[in-house]
Amino acid sequence: MSDFNLDDFLPYQVAELSRRMSAGFERHYRARFGISVAEWRVVAHLSQQAAVSVREIHERVGMDKPKVSRAASRLEENGYVTKQVNTADRRLVELSLTPKGQQMIEVLAPIAAAYQRELDAALGDEAAAFRAQLAKLTATLAAQARSKR
Repeated sequence: MSDFNLDDFLPYQVAELSRRMSAGFERHYRARFGISVAEWRVVAHLSQQAAVSVREIHERVGMDKPKVSRAASRLEENGYVTKQVNTADRRLVELSLTPKGQQMIEVLAPIAAAYQRELDAALGDEAAAFRAQLAKLTATLAAQARSKR
């Protein structure tokens, strides 16, 4: 038997933390708007920019392109986003929020901020240090990924 302990393995701990945090917020947007985690991630990214391609969302959140495309299609069917072919690169489909999608964000943004405050309160005085360590680890892993390309 090896000395490996899954519960002490940092990638497992972070994945489990992420799953639990996502589930904690998911109950809000699923109950109000009937959207999935993938759909929320697409909408959240679109709330930060006027138009974003499926490729950009895929690269930023690490979801595979078909999952992003399916989420975008469901959001389009429900009137939250529009799709448009990029005029400069016809291979790219750009997504943008509709007024209905913008209304969704306006409802969810304060709920997300309150959830953020809950998480920060759970960390107490260590919240800033925790965020700094997350940023450091993220930057390190991103640099490693770039160097392996």
